[in-house]
Amino acid sequence: MPITTARAPKKTSKTKRSAVSCGGLSTKIHTLVDAPGNPIGFHLTGGEAYDLIDPDHLLPEMQADTLIADKAFDADKRVIEPLAAAGKTAVILPKSNRKRPRTFDRDLYKVRHLIENFFAKLKQCRAIATRYDKTAGNFLAAVYLAASAIWLN
Repeated sequence: MPITTARAPKKTSKTKRSAVSCGGLSTKIHTLVDAPGNPIGFHLTGGEAYDLIDPDHLLPEMQADTLIADKAFDADKRVIEPLAAAGKTAVILPKSNRKRPRTFDRDLYKVRHLIENFFAKLKQCRAIATRYDKTAGNFLAAVYLAASAIWLN
């Protein structure tokens, strides 16, 4: 049987490592959780990327009336105005360098601990915390698997 000497197909950007930055593998996981703290959706970005680089993946599919997010999402044109146009409320801690101060509901913002609790549970899975998977697709699949186990408990 003859042996083929054809070259392997070139790797595309989708099959390369999930996020190689100066500090190594540092993929960011963006997620939405519902009121009890169960995950609804995920999106991955590179660790060196700014948090607000691509909010359009999760925000349009948000069905809740209120978004509670950290100060990285304090952007009028990218987050707050589109949510207001859709009739939704944004409870986001304003950045300290904001030129026009904005008010927010401090009591409702305290509920943001649910997302932090979810990430604490997610990091109990060693493969997620140490990011063993080298491709974004495999890492995202591991995140979905760990999140489904969290949801079932």
